[in-house]
Amino acid sequence: MFKSHEIGRDDHWEGIVTNKSRGMLDGSNMYHFVEVRLADGASVKVRISRRLWKSIEVNDRIVKRPGADPARE
Repeated sequence: MFKSHEIGRDDHWEGIVTNKSRGMLDGSNMYHFVEVRLADGASVKVRISRRLWKSIEVNDRIVKRPGADPARE
């Protein structure tokens, strides 16, 4: 089970991508999501940019630092 999470500018976390998905939640815009397994074992589903979504694969490490967007590590 995972917890859906809206990324805040001051959030910080890192983990392993376990799943990628995308969808047109509002009928007009495509949103890109990844499920990330954090170091403490929790899973979180976060929205990321299309550019990052296209560049990562399952089992890649992704990092979110305070004041920055999530990035592949």
